[in-house]
Amino acid sequence: MELLKDKIVVVSGASRGIGKQIALKMAEEGALVYACSRSKADFYGDNILYHELDVTDTASCQKLYEDVLSKHGRVDVLIANAGITRDAMTRKMSEDDFDLVIDTNLKGVFRLIKLFGPLMEEQGYGSIVAMSSVVGEQGNIGQANYAASKAGLIGMCKSFAKEFARKGAQVRVNAVAPGYILTDMVKKVPEDLLKKFADRTMLKRLGEPEEVADLICFLASDKASYITGTVIDVNGGMSL
Repeated sequence: MELLKDKIVVVSGASRGIGKQIALKMAEEGALVYACSRSKADFYGDNILYHELDVTDTASCQKLYEDVLSKHGRVDVLIANAGITRDAMTRKMSEDDFDLVIDTNLKGVFRLIKLFGPLMEEQGYGSIVAMSSVVGEQGNIGQANYAASKAGLIGMCKSFAKEFARKGAQVRVNAVAPGYILTDMVKKVPEDLLKKFADRTMLKRLGEPEEVADLICFLASDKASYITGTVIDVNGGMSL
């Protein structure tokens, strides 16, 4: 049985990496997926539709919201996945790089949920999953901006989980915190560093994008109907 049969799903940051895998998996599970990003990729089809989106631009978020709503009248699932890094040691980190990461990773999620959360509350149901990170829980050298954005996202999601369900609507808001996942970007890291990352996990390996996508599909589905306001780690035991 398809987990997401006939659901209308919006995925941000969907052109590559984990976001792309989420879009593919959700379509495989029966959803109609709006795969949103600033640039188009090569995997769209009848079940996966491209929509241009810049999460740092309020007008762009509003256009996405209006376009999807005009075609379907509802949105069942929002996956807030878009994110960037601008790493630097604190003494060398510019305010512009700090602000851009916060604007994209944290405020970008806010811009989307500000639109889709109240809609789901009016519908009486919906599932929102936001992409945090192990770095948001543990911090990391040279990533103060990224850590702040992902930690802030956790607090924001817990607040949204309380807000949108306060009148009885079955709106669920959860966060997922991946560790080191073998995306194309991570695969460019030198082999010795990848081994070092893998050795920090209990399972002694890095994760696959599919393993994150599988969890997010479950959280988005009705099978997870009693799970909200939580953060689920996908890090191979790195945080133990």
